[in-house]
Amino acid sequence: MFKKVFFQIHWFLGITAGLILSLMGVTGAIYSYEPQILKWINQDSYVVEVAQTPKLSPAQLYQHFNQQQPEIEINSITIASDPTASSTVNIKKEGARRGYNMMVNPYTAEVLPDIKGRDTLQFIQRLHRNLTAGEFGAQITGASTLMLIFFVLSGLYLRFPKKHTFKQWFFIKPKLKGRNFIWDLHAVVGTWVVIFYLLFACTGLYWSYDWWRAGMFKVLGVEQPQRNQHNNERGKDKQPELTKPQVSTILTQTWTGVNAQIGREYSSLTLNIPKREDAKVELSFVDAIPQHERARNQAVYNYQENKFEKFELYEDKKLNEKIMSSMLPVHRGSFFGSTYQFIAMLASLAMPLFFITGWMLYLKRRKQKKLTLAARQSLSAQPIDPNAKPWLITYASQTGVAEQLAWRTATSLQEAQQPTTVKPIQQLTEQDLLQAAQVLFVISTYGTGEAPDLAASFSKKLMQQDLDLSQMQYAVLALGSKEYPDSYCSFGYAVDTWLKQCKAQALFDLIEVDNANANDIQRWNQALSVVTKHELHAMNIEKVFDQWTLAKRTLLNPNSLGQAAYNIELSSASDMTWHAGDIAEIQPANSLAEIQNFLIQYQIPTNSLVESLSQTIEQLLWDKNLRVEIKPFSMLEDLLEQLPSLPTREYSIASIPSQQILRLVVRQQQDEQGQLGLGSGWLTEFAQLKQTIALRIRTNESFHLIGDNRPIICIGNGTGIAGLMSLLQQRNRQNYTANWLIFGERQRECDFFYQETFQAWLNMGSLQRLDLAFSRDQEQRIYVQDILRSNADELVKWIEQDAVIYVCGSIEGMAAGVDQALTDLLGEEKVDELRQVGRYRRDVY
Repeated sequence: MFKKVFFQIHWFLGITAGLILSLMGVTGAIYSYEPQILKWINQDSYVVEVAQTPKLSPAQLYQHFNQQQPEIEINSITIASDPTASSTVNIKKEGARRGYNMMVNPYTAEVLPDIKGRDTLQFIQRLHRNLTAGEFGAQITGASTLMLIFFVLSGLYLRFPKKHTFKQWFFIKPKLKGRNFIWDLHAVVGTWVVIFYLLFACTGLYWSYDWWRAGMFKVLGVEQPQRNQHNNERGKDKQPELTKPQVSTILTQTWTGVNAQIGREYSSLTLNIPKREDAKVELSFVDAIPQHERARNQAVYNYQENKFEKFELYEDKKLNEKIMSSMLPVHRGSFFGSTYQFIAMLASLAMPLFFITGWMLYLKRRKQKKLTLAARQSLSAQPIDPNAKPWLITYASQTGVAEQLAWRTATSLQEAQQPTTVKPIQQLTEQDLLQAAQVLFVISTYGTGEAPDLAASFSKKLMQQDLDLSQMQYAVLALGSKEYPDSYCSFGYAVDTWLKQCKAQALFDLIEVDNANANDIQRWNQALSVVTKHELHAMNIEKVFDQWTLAKRTLLNPNSLGQAAYNIELSSASDMTWHAGDIAEIQPANSLAEIQNFLIQYQIPTNSLVESLSQTIEQLLWDKNLRVEIKPFSMLEDLLEQLPSLPTREYSIASIPSQQILRLVVRQQQDEQGQLGLGSGWLTEFAQLKQTIALRIRTNESFHLIGDNRPIICIGNGTGIAGLMSLLQQRNRQNYTANWLIFGERQRECDFFYQETFQAWLNMGSLQRLDLAFSRDQEQRIYVQDILRSNADELVKWIEQDAVIYVCGSIEGMAAGVDQALTDLLGEEKVDELRQVGRYRRDVY
């Protein structure tokens, strides 16, 4: 929960404050090279031709400007040791707190051209510091900088628990596609720049908040200088002001004495023009090879006694003193050398990358998070034909597919200006049916042919009545899977039969949908187009698969009487999220051997290029069903058109995101010819370790974990332990201990999946009760429903404490037996009530 909150705050602040930080990053990167930029575009101001005579001294420059421009007031004069470098005369100028630097020829005192670009860079600096909006803007940039610290720390926190290798943490993986690549770019580059951004933020706040500045001085153990103290002391000085000839004499004495006594090379030396007759001249100089551009040495020279009274070298300062006296170089990176400064500049320029990729991830997550919700939201903006008859669309859904199709149907109709209302079938009343003129039923079949759990009351109550629905026109879209031929779309057919018995008139024959097949859904769309006499937009179930890696595969039940069951662990290069109880949908693939046998059977040369698709035949056959009948073909394109894609396979997820892996429990299945099933064969045998697996996480809201600490009763058998494991893992993380697990399999010795984990939870108190039913360990077979019956009083007690029941596993035998046991022990009415209020949830197959 804590991590989820951090994630929500991280992305919310990112998509709001990210734009400000992007602007600050780009402007900061530009301004960090202000001296170099100005010198590069102003060569005629910074560089002069070397003359045969020596450079003019500060006194000579002072005298020159007193004669030529007596109106100006000189603050300081800087002489560079480089013969080609110009000298700088800083003069007082209104509005310029630090004066105005006038570049002059050091040999002739000619005033050189004004510095071009200075105003532009000052504008960039203001944009960087306060968005050119004064104090109000400074508050915005200050707050955004505080957010940057949160982004860095929360981003690290969201990544840190990952058991990634160094390569996964720090290397971009260009082979990734789509959202995975965007996330990788966001996270990996973000890790690269962590140190830079923390330093930018911590030093940038030095100028934003007085309390932060005072805190930095305190933390680093440096006494904070008092602003204007020196000027105030000067104001109290009663000594008379110097005349211009006196100043000229003092500058001459100082320049001669300083150069004679300084004892070290310098790149530039600045003399401040003395204002009082106190025998002192303040000066600063930069070493020949300085640590950075503001590594100034400070001195006070007594020209009467011809000696230094104060001589402070920058290199002699302690590190903490250097940092606090050089905040701008630390902030822009030059404090740490030119290489670091360049990398810091690149990091600063990268700031928009996180804003852009963050938005892209947000938009993709928003698009994929709930396709159903997106469909609902699209309804409101459509104009409606006031003369069109309204449509009532109802759905019976277990895992959300029928619900999604119902909402997509509503969207399609409303785009054609048809008024629609969507209702889940459990909310449908007798009055709704008696009044509705046009009703569309989107009906899933669950288990061995029953109604979905939430449609049970509709099946048991309304469908048992003989209603007069002669006013109703209807159509049924029945969802199922042909892999279960005995129950294929059976509940949809039951609804259709009942409606006909109630004299409702079918708009067209029932349409079957096999595993959300796009062609089947399009037939529904076309039939509605004919009825409404409107061209309806095509609709389908969006399936966007992510790339996962098969990280681990372990046999869970060696020597078992049953089929082999495997612990499958998959990892992702990007942060993926899901809820306990969700489902992993796998796109199976063909083994290389099966593809090769297929090519041999149809005499197709290996590596044949399908020119229209620019891929080899092997690449195109990876997810095709090669077990169907093939008609003669002349071109490979004709062959591919005959091959449907392999149907996907769904598995309950046995782990939660914080465990850093996606775990499945997969039992091998075999057909009548002894061939392994598509999904189980692919995951347990054909796919190689480290191979890529196409997988999408599908939300399974009807099996999600409750968010409070009410007791839960988990009941399951075989590989159904997967869905229950995720629920119990999450409860363990939440420190909710009122958990009861009832698990059944064949033999304790071979089939007690994850025994050590459950035993540890039991010992820690995370699992309050653990009851096991190993059917083959005794002469009289015992199943989980028998455990329920033998613990009837305990069951009633937990139900009275608002317990929620979760059932996961096989529909035949286990789930049906549990349902009957609950009905016998609690009563049919109570079981229906539990189902309706979400206290009886099933994930069965």
